[in-house]
Amino acid sequence: MARVMLAAGVLTPAHQGYLLQARQLQALSFSAHIPLVCFAIAFPPLVLFAEWRYLRTGDELYRTLARRWTRVMAALFAVGVVTGTILSFEMGILWPGFTGTFGGVFGLGFAIEGFSFFTEAIFIGIYVYGWNRMSARMHFLSGLPIPVAAVIGSLMVISVNAWMNHPGGFHLVDGNVVDVHPLTALFGNWYLWHELVHMYVAGYIVTGFVLAGVYAAQRLRGRWGRYERTALAIPLAVAALASPVQVLVGDWAGRDVAQAQPIKLAAIEGLAKTRRGAPEHLGGWYTGGRVEYGLEIPRLLSLLAYHDPNATVRGLDAAPPAERPPVNVVRIAFQAMVASGTLLALLAVVFLYVRVRRRGLPESRWFYRALIVAGPLSVVALLAGWITTEVGRQPWVVYRVMTTAQAVTGAGGVPVGLGTLVAVYLGLAVVVVWILRRLAAAPLSGADDTVAVPPEVRRVAG
Repeated sequence: MARVMLAAGVLTPAHQGYLLQARQLQALSFSAHIPLVCFAIAFPPLVLFAEWRYLRTGDELYRTLARRWTRVMAALFAVGVVTGTILSFEMGILWPGFTGTFGGVFGLGFAIEGFSFFTEAIFIGIYVYGWNRMSARMHFLSGLPIPVAAVIGSLMVISVNAWMNHPGGFHLVDGNVVDVHPLTALFGNWYLWHELVHMYVAGYIVTGFVLAGVYAAQRLRGRWGRYERTALAIPLAVAALASPVQVLVGDWAGRDVAQAQPIKLAAIEGLAKTRRGAPEHLGGWYTGGRVEYGLEIPRLLSLLAYHDPNATVRGLDAAPPAERPPVNVVRIAFQAMVASGTLLALLAVVFLYVRVRRRGLPESRWFYRALIVAGPLSVVALLAGWITTEVGRQPWVVYRVMTTAQAVTGAGGVPVGLGTLVAVYLGLAVVVVWILRRLAAAPLSGADDTVAVPPEVRRVAG
């Protein structure tokens, strides 16, 4: 800890009048990119599952579904290329103090992520182009590297973020990084594992509920054939299984945060003073050193953070005012994440109950109305979780080592970049909606969707 505090003292802040705008620009890019990361993680396995079912059964419905989802997967990947490229440039342009000082520590992770990205792009191209140009077995096998590359690439980015939250694998002497151990920094970090699992489970929740919401809308419009039922059941089953799991992962993450970043935990609750048997407040607003208008549950914070209702929880008074995050931003984001995740988990339980008891899909129109809302709600939970993680670490970009003010560029023009990026993303959103609507309007079958499967191919997974 002494090394960390010394390091923070020798780094000089940049003279930047637009630090807030730089943060907003970065936050905008993350908000646009992270939902696409969820689809990159979870959508390819769903596409491959549909094709695997086709190979096993010879049922043309699964092939049609896999082909249509393939087009959506390719479109979303292309959009992810745009948003990801913008993010990579922002890392160097907006935060040169961070990349210039610590590039030797986390650079390996981004290098591997780059190779994973190109591998994913190559095999997506092969998979998209390979329909009807390869044997059914080889086409399916050509898609297997896609989710593998996506997992490796996202693992690298998450490992860098985990390192920012719990840095190690280096020493900082007079502002210079020495004795660097990249493998230790990126993969020997115990803080990585809850972030990794939390993000991957979130990927399946977001992808599953968003996809299911699309077909729930079709159900309410009267389009409810076997294709729509199958297309809804696959992603909804995945999301329904993942949602309750996320509750357990969230408990794990909360305990890790309590150990590694106690001030973030204090901001999440609005705990002004260190105390034994700390309460939890549902709702409310932090002001004047306390939470107003919230429902207080005695000792719950101690129980959740340490599994001991009498445990001592460090408050905001454990850090100087300049080293505390904006409490209400963190509190509202965290409670939005928990509330959204809880509602999604309850909806998942309803679906699983009906599925097991009746061996079919729910019949109530209210369920499908709720399912339509669940798609955007899952994205809200995702973004709120990342706000909790990133804003809760402030004012540090590398926890207790470098502040965000020390990392930011000293160049001007940041507000212009922010305005330009807002316009770019608005235009990109319009294009994405147009493309997805065109893909949704395409016919379910055609001449190129009627290739028969040889009987021996049906045994590909057997």
